[in-house]
Amino acid sequence: MDFSVREAPASTEIVLSGRMTFADHDTFRDVIATFERPAGHRVVFDLSRLDFVDSSGLGMFIIARDTAQRRNLDFAIRGARDEVRRLITIAKFHTMFNIAD
Repeated sequence: MDFSVREAPASTEIVLSGRMTFADHDTFRDVIATFERPAGHRVVFDLSRLDFVDSSGLGMFIIARDTAQRRNLDFAIRGARDEVRRLITIAKFHTMFNIAD
């Protein structure tokens, strides 16, 4: 998995690309490090370039959401497509996350 960060005054957009698997735990720590923002700041995961996510990757989304909640950040996911969207739906993440599309 690769990621890039786009900053704006009131929000941070994290674009994930490639395949998100168990092997990406170390990289994901770098993603979580971008959550050092003031309360109320919006953090959005853009999944439009993510081709695949396994169960470990889904677990990383939960870690991200929980981290955002502890820091009082507004957290959302958007742009999931194809297989990634299907897995998010099967895992019922639409009931646990703000899905901004």
